[in-house]
Amino acid sequence: MNNTDWLSIAKRLQALAQAGLAYSQSGYDLERYQEISEISVDILHRLTEEPIEKIAPLFTERFGYQTPKSDIRAVIFNDDHKILMVKEKLMVAGLCPEAGLI
Repeated sequence: MNNTDWLSIAKRLQALAQAGLAYSQSGYDLERYQEISEISVDILHRLTEEPIEKIAPLFTERFGYQTPKSDIRAVIFNDDHKILMVKEKLMVAGLCPEAGLI
């Protein structure tokens, strides 16, 4: 498996954990979802060699179902009336933490 595969697995685990932590009512289930969240952070830690303390807040602060987030600050058109776009990334050792890593 390559790093992209592991990143995808970590993102999926984190999405499951976020939803479970937000909507579960059973203490037992909450414990399991917390452990799933910790596993996803550990996978990222092993991929990036970044400290868990740095990764965890970026990756685990959101709860509920993961949805795409977008932010538009300006719209700029070129001479051909095409929209010019910029993709910004918050980089952590080559990975992009967002709601759940891109």
